[in-house]
Amino acid sequence: MARPGAPGVPEAAAPRGYYNDKVVHQFVVATMFWGIVGMAVGVFIAAQLYWPALNFDTPWLSYGRLRPLHTNGVIFAFGGSVLFATSLYVVQRTCHVRLLSDRLASFVFWGWQLAMVSAVITLPLGITQSKEYAELEWPIDILIAVVWVAYGWLFFGTIAKRRVKHIYVANWFYGAYIIGVCMLHIVNNLAMPAGLFKSYSLYTGAVDAMAQWWYGHNAVAFLLTVGYLAMMYYFVPKQAQRPIYSYRLSIVHFWALISVYMWAGPHHLHYTALPDWAQSVGMVFSVILLAPSWGGAMNGILTLSGVWHKLRTDPILKFLIVAISFYMIATFEGPLLSIKTVNSLSHYTDWTVGHVHAGTLGWVAMISFGSLYSLYPRLIGAKEMFSIKWIDAHFWLHTIGVVFYIASMWIAGITQGLMWRATNADGTLTYSFVESLAVTYPYYLGRLLGGVMVLAGVCLMSWNMWRTRQSVQVPAAHPVLPPHAAEAQG
Repeated sequence: MARPGAPGVPEAAAPRGYYNDKVVHQFVVATMFWGIVGMAVGVFIAAQLYWPALNFDTPWLSYGRLRPLHTNGVIFAFGGSVLFATSLYVVQRTCHVRLLSDRLASFVFWGWQLAMVSAVITLPLGITQSKEYAELEWPIDILIAVVWVAYGWLFFGTIAKRRVKHIYVANWFYGAYIIGVCMLHIVNNLAMPAGLFKSYSLYTGAVDAMAQWWYGHNAVAFLLTVGYLAMMYYFVPKQAQRPIYSYRLSIVHFWALISVYMWAGPHHLHYTALPDWAQSVGMVFSVILLAPSWGGAMNGILTLSGVWHKLRTDPILKFLIVAISFYMIATFEGPLLSIKTVNSLSHYTDWTVGHVHAGTLGWVAMISFGSLYSLYPRLIGAKEMFSIKWIDAHFWLHTIGVVFYIASMWIAGITQGLMWRATNADGTLTYSFVESLAVTYPYYLGRLLGGVMVLAGVCLMSWNMWRTRQSVQVPAAHPVLPPHAAEAQG
C-alpha cells in the first residue's frame, strides 16, 4: 500500500489507523468562507448606518434584514464551523482514536452547511421568528437540532472509545458547549408552526422574553465562550510548547464557569416587565462570573511563563494571547454593564455594541485565527504557513481594526447614554434623539473603518491558507498515536 499523504493518495483513502482529517479540513475551509461572507455583510450594514441610501430602497438589502444575516453568519456559520473543525481535530488527538463514524462526520458537515445556506436565503427575504440570535424559522431549527445531536453523538462517541484513560480538559469544555447549546436551541425554539415559513413561540409575554434571553446570553456563554476556551486550553500550550499553567485551576475554571453562567441571562432585561428579583439574580450571577472568567484567562496567559520571548517572533502566539486579553476586557465589562445603575446608562446604546464586538472580534475571532494558523499546517502536512509576515500583518490589521471599532462604540454609547438621561430644571429632556444621533454620527465612520480592517485581515488569512495548501501536493494523513504516547496536544 502506498503511504497515505504521498502523492496520488488522497487523505480520504487513509486506512482506519489514521485520523479522519478530511472533515476537519472541510470545516476549516467553511470557516474562512463564512468568515468573509459574514464580516462583509457586517461591513456593508455598518456603511448603511453612515450612508443610509446604501439600502437602495430594496427590502432584502435593508438593515433590518441584513443585520440578522450578519449575526447568524458570524456566530453560527463562521463561529460554528471553527468550533466543529477544532473540536473534531482535538478530540481525535487527545483520545488517540479516529472519529466514531466517517459517514456521521460527513452528515454533520453537509447538514450544517445546508442550514447556513438556508439562513442566507430566508433572512434577507424577511422569513424570521424575530428572536435575537434565533431568527431562523422552524424547519431550519429542526435541521439544526438534528445536525447538532449527530455532532454530539460523533464527539462523545469518539471520547467513549478513547484509548487513554484521561480526558483532556479541552474536551470537557467542548463537551459542555455541545450539551449546553443543544439544550438552549431546543428549549428556546419550541414553537407552533403556522405554515412552512411561519410559527408562533410556545411562550408568551415576559416568559417569552425570559426564555429568549436565557438562550441569548447563554448562546454567547456556551457557543462563544466555553467552546473557545477549549481552543485556548489546547492551542496555547501546543503553540507555546509548554504545559498548561495549572491543570487544577482549569478544572476549577470549568465547574465554576458552567455552574454560574446559566443564571446570568436576566441582566439583559433590566427595567422591563421581568420580576425585579429575577433581574437581581441575573445581576448577581453576572458579577460572580468575573472570578472564574479571569481565573481561567490567567491560566492561559501564565502558560507562557518562561517563554514570553516567543511573542517577539511568533505572531500566532500573539493572536492567542491578545485574544485572551480581549476576553478579560469583555468579561470585566459584561459584569459591569449588568449592574443596574450602570445598565441604566448603557442600555440601548452603542456601548453594548462595543462590548459585544470586544468579545466577538477581540476574543472569538482572534482565538479562532490563532488556532487555525496553528492547526492548518499540521493538518495538511506543511512545515509552516506560507508567509509568517502575512500572519503578522493580519495580526496588526485585526488588532488596530478592533480597537477602532470598540473605541468608537464606547465613546458613542456613553455619549448617547449621558445625552438621553440629561434633563432640564423643569424635568424636560435636554436633548432630542436627533441631537444625540448627530453627535455620535462621526463615530459610525470609525466603526466602519475598523470593520474594513478586520475584513481585510480575514481575506489576507484566506490567501495565506490557500498558498499554504498549494505548497502541499496532497494533504498528509496522520497516524493515530498509540495509547502509550505522550499525552496528546497535537
